[in-house]
Amino acid sequence: MKAMGVTRKKQRIWKKRDIPLYLMAAPAVVALFMFSYLPMGGLVMAFQNYNVGKRIFGSEFVGFKNFEFLFSTSDAWRITRNTVAYNVVFILVNMLVAVAVALMLNELRSRRTAKALQTIYLMPYFLSWAVIAIVVSAFLDRSNGLVNQIMILLGGAGKVNWYQKPEIWPGLLVFVNAWTKCGYQTVLYLAVISGISQEYYEAAALDGATRFQQAKHITVPHLRFVISISLIMAVSDIFRGDFGLFYTVTNNSGSLYPVTDVIDTYIYRGLRNMGNVGMTTAAGLYQSVVGFVLILIVNKIVSKIDPDSAMF
Repeated sequence: MKAMGVTRKKQRIWKKRDIPLYLMAAPAVVALFMFSYLPMGGLVMAFQNYNVGKRIFGSEFVGFKNFEFLFSTSDAWRITRNTVAYNVVFILVNMLVAVAVALMLNELRSRRTAKALQTIYLMPYFLSWAVIAIVVSAFLDRSNGLVNQIMILLGGAGKVNWYQKPEIWPGLLVFVNAWTKCGYQTVLYLAVISGISQEYYEAAALDGATRFQQAKHITVPHLRFVISISLIMAVSDIFRGDFGLFYTVTNNSGSLYPVTDVIDTYIYRGLRNMGNVGMTTAAGLYQSVVGFVLILIVNKIVSKIDPDSAMF
């Protein structure tokens, strides 16, 4: 009877009509296995003094010594503080701006104007950090930057090297990150808003609710699920710094390290100077484990507040 139950279960799973679906999913499953799961075998290098000549199986096992690089250095507090603080600000600012822009676009009467603005907001998301670094340089370049040129026209001091001014960069990096990332989140929220039944708004209008009250009591509550998922996924990367933003946009200026140096840029310079592959692998493993733990914690908190908005 047990064998018969297993056979029936297999028959239910492998139905002929589902074969096209399995074939469609196969490339994605193979790619996921090859590029996400198969490379996880290389995590053993985090516990080795990796030697290219001896490769993985011949390299010396050193335990947790590679992890000491992140915690024993005098810069450990600085890079951890910068990484976490920037990511917390990025999450809050990007989410608030994206929701606000989505609500405003949804209120536009002209759909053509809304679509045009939506496209404009989304375009920076597809730009590489190298292009964005050039755009930033066009404003801040010491010789021909727009900011210095305006200062000269206004009678101020020109030729200011903004890449030697740490005080302006925290706010500037938050702005640049929001400029590049908020467009994608706005489109995501607009897609959810477009699926809300108009009957809710019509009933609220009959009760005398203003557009602001409708957005507050109808639109925003419908966004809570996608906001919660976005928050949980964003928190998983809170110990990862966006390398392109902090390295390329800042031109890797040493004067800016106190406010722009994050874990990823610090590891990159360590790898470039020392060639320690094991240290880099250990840092990546540390960030991934912390991110996984944070996902579980935040998801648990969300499930306590609103069980329907949790991921699992």
